[in-house]
Amino acid sequence: MYHMKKASVRDLRYGFKKIVPVIEKAIETAALMLGSDRSRGYCLEMICADFLAGANLDNGDPGTLLFSMTRFFKFLPGEQRQAFLAGLSEKVS
Repeated sequence: MYHMKKASVRDLRYGFKKIVPVIEKAIETAALMLGSDRSRGYCLEMICADFLAGANLDNGDPGTLLFSMTRFFKFLPGEQRQAFLAGLSEKVS
């Protein structure tokens, strides 16, 4: 776990104002990739799942990686699910 210094209210306000545009841009980008009909919460969930999947590639925690992949899979439309599963079958063979 990372050690965080104790922040003042002033520090928190400054940090919050600075990070909001970054978060907004990330959600907009995810919405473009996932489809504009997706909610902001859904987009944020996918961003977090993607981050966890990537972060756990180096740490070797297969449980977290599997959780992230499962979350992604659940949100795929039926046709893309079938294509994903077919791709897995080809790789295993």
